[in-house]
Amino acid sequence: MEGETSWNSHCIDDMSKDIGEFDSFSELSDEGNKEMIVSVDSILPDDLLERILAYLPIASIFRAGSVCRRWHEMVSSKRFLWNFSHVLSQKPWYFMFTSSDEPVGYAYDPILRKWYTIELPCIQTPNWFIASSCGLVCFMDNDSRSELHVCNPITKICKKLQEPPGMKFSDYSALSLSVSRTSHNYTISIVKSKQVPGNFLQWDLSIHIYDSETMMWATSLTEVLTGWRGGDESVICDGVLYFLIYSTGVGTPENRHSLVAYNLSSRSSPLIRSLIPVPGPLTCGRLMNLKGKLVMVGGIGKPDRPDIIKGIGIWVLNGRNWVEVGRMPHKFFQGFGELDDVFASSGTDNLIYIQSYGAPALLVFDMNQKLWKWSLKCPVSKKFPLQLFTGFCFEPRLEIAP
Repeated sequence: MEGETSWNSHCIDDMSKDIGEFDSFSELSDEGNKEMIVSVDSILPDDLLERILAYLPIASIFRAGSVCRRWHEMVSSKRFLWNFSHVLSQKPWYFMFTSSDEPVGYAYDPILRKWYTIELPCIQTPNWFIASSCGLVCFMDNDSRSELHVCNPITKICKKLQEPPGMKFSDYSALSLSVSRTSHNYTISIVKSKQVPGNFLQWDLSIHIYDSETMMWATSLTEVLTGWRGGDESVICDGVLYFLIYSTGVGTPENRHSLVAYNLSSRSSPLIRSLIPVPGPLTCGRLMNLKGKLVMVGGIGKPDRPDIIKGIGIWVLNGRNWVEVGRMPHKFFQGFGELDDVFASSGTDNLIYIQSYGAPALLVFDMNQKLWKWSLKCPVSKKFPLQLFTGFCFEPRLEIAP
């Protein structure tokens, strides 16, 4: 297929070089560990050794492939990928763009607490729309919003999709991706919104769905919203497409945002019937799927000035009600320096990443432990006042391909 490559030993070689560039990892090079490797290597059969290696952090797997020829062939084999696919999910990495013009940056590994250089395939500029799920990442251009690629950022396997239907130059677009962990089939949704000419309150909204099994797009819904417009935030959880819509000036500050829950199977309409209020006045909201649960990270606005951020909260949707599970402690909020009313945030599994657009500082929230922690400092510094930073998280996987 167009733009595709295949997984082979070259992926191990290339990734080993990437991981090694900003990493002082040396455990496999000292004499004591060499003796341990020789003894283990001579005792364990291939199938058992493969299972052990499959439980390593993914960065360590790439390093293991450079230990010796036997290990290199082992971690490049299809049987190893099968073993790896049955291991519990790896903790998500976070890729931070360090340029406003070029799609370059570093990926953060929360297990080893290290930053790696990774070249992203397909994407041309950092302002492209990005969605991720279960080891795959979808990129959509920010101009015509008709060029889409799905790729595995670890193996660099990439596929270009056919152009989606609907309006090309929409005012707002929201991209989401959902990958099945069992079949590896995936669904992509694009919510497009464009103002009705001459009418400030009315907006055309359409939902377009891509199915990787049929390799076809379908327009699932077209509707005109009054008093609301679409935005750029959406996610798919358990067969339901959630996306935020924004008030066009009608209503109180408490309902500047609202959440739409659109069932991809029943395709219920009109959308206004499925609106779920957000938990109070928010400066912005970021949606994510954490183990099948819809989670929202939101900027909490001041009561008298809802457009000015005073804190950041985390909520989980339970039915149609929001349950607060975390609120950023003030010392971490202050640690960002001057935090804008909007910020970058994404997450998967049990980790949530939060990043200010104005600095490379990255904060991590563990949903299980309810623990806030700064990441290791990114190996980049702010060079000029208007320099922007953003990023996205993804699950590092070897066995999944678009």
